[in-house]
Amino acid sequence: MNNVWWSRAAIAVLVITAALAWAFIPAVNLFINHSIAALASLDQQGIEHFIHSWGPQAAVVSFFLMILQAIIAPLPAFVITFANASLFGAFWGALLSWSSAMAGATLCFYLARILGREAVEKLTGKSVLKSMDGFFARYGKHTILICRLLPFVPFDPISYAAGLTSLRFRHFFWATAIGQLPATVVYSWVGSMLTGGTFWFVTGLSILFALSVLIVMAKSLWLARGKNEH
Repeated sequence: MNNVWWSRAAIAVLVITAALAWAFIPAVNLFINHSIAALASLDQQGIEHFIHSWGPQAAVVSFFLMILQAIIAPLPAFVITFANASLFGAFWGALLSWSSAMAGATLCFYLARILGREAVEKLTGKSVLKSMDGFFARYGKHTILICRLLPFVPFDPISYAAGLTSLRFRHFFWATAIGQLPATVVYSWVGSMLTGGTFWFVTGLSILFALSVLIVMAKSLWLARGKNEH
């Protein structure tokens, strides 16, 4: 219980410190505003240029961007993953994207635990959060793993929604770590070779693949339920 309390306290202090820095330090305010503008453009090449412009600090800036997009969902993370792969290569880009996405997911989870449902609804929107609740009602303890495997299910709202449930953090963490790995590897591998509009084609293929995975998993869950009932 003490570890949980300290974790929540640490994240609360981190968020408050960041908010104060944004409000009272002009350089921080300018950097965050430029970061949000880069993310809002949904332009992979624009985000890549923004990250690259920071030179030796590029990887740190990319890590921050991934966390920032997690907080201000539903900005998509895959454009950052493509940019990372293009800038740092398939392996290091994937490692950077995976680790920063894990940090963002953890932050969303604990923010939900600290702030509660009303605050989360303001961050994600009531309708989005309600649809996330539907996933938990339908898939139960398998929700995180299933949703992480599906690129069309928003990554961050699921993290927020999980924080509002009784799900233990370690279960959330490992399901997220495993579930997001395939998409991160695929996006990074493709992003290291392709640029421009081509990645939309790859995204479409990834969605088709994810649908196939969902069908197989849903069938397995249905068969398992049938066996339990008998």
